[in-house]
Amino acid sequence: MKRALTATLTFLVLLVIWQELVHAGIWSRVLVPSPLDVGRYFVAAVKDGTLPTAVGVTMRRLLLGYFAGLVFGLPLGLLTARFKFFHDTLGLLALGMQTLPSVCWAPLALLWFGQTETAMFFIVVMGSLWSILLATDSGVRNVPPIYVRAAQTMGSRGLHTWLRVILPAALPFVVSGMKQGWAFAWRSLMAAEIYITILTGFGLGHLLHYGRELQAMDAVVGIMLVIVVIGLVADKILFSPFERFMHRRWGTGK
Repeated sequence: MKRALTATLTFLVLLVIWQELVHAGIWSRVLVPSPLDVGRYFVAAVKDGTLPTAVGVTMRRLLLGYFAGLVFGLPLGLLTARFKFFHDTLGLLALGMQTLPSVCWAPLALLWFGQTETAMFFIVVMGSLWSILLATDSGVRNVPPIYVRAAQTMGSRGLHTWLRVILPAALPFVVSGMKQGWAFAWRSLMAAEIYITILTGFGLGHLLHYGRELQAMDAVVGIMLVIVVIGLVADKILFSPFERFMHRRWGTGK
């Protein structure tokens, strides 16, 4: 209740400040819309179904590409950490690919797959795969060797050591890589939706692009706020439970 009251008061103060700046000629209503304009856009977009449909399309693409990145990134990261050959080849490739901006994959995806959902999927996977791979590799390599030696002294060998000792110890790095991969997946998908227009569904990136083309700044700011809110909700639902579990498991929780 207290937080809601604080947020409401903050909103009202910002609204009053914005109106005074507009009246004084300091702030352009065209370049930066008021909170009321953004609110009107939200109401209209929800009523006509544009916003819910776009959120559904974007989340479907994002989740499919991100989980595909997890499926490939985690085992490849383990291979990179386990074998020197993969570390010298795949690890070096991943390090270089991670520095490549996500938007660079859009022209390649268009040439390979055309204006299709496959192109979107490819861009999201390539955006999230490398950070997950590198985080898994780094996590395994940062496991204290004393853990492995202690487990081997008690009879642990092979797969048992990996599943019961190394992976749990590397879990904080892996979760951090998952969060980073999620952020990269978002950026990749927004770049893909802005640059690639397909008829199978218009996502948030398309609405953002059309808002820019039509100079509808209330739509642009509104879509940006939706992306921020989805990111916060995803963090609370997908990653916070893992982080709380790790804090309890390692005894670092407050």
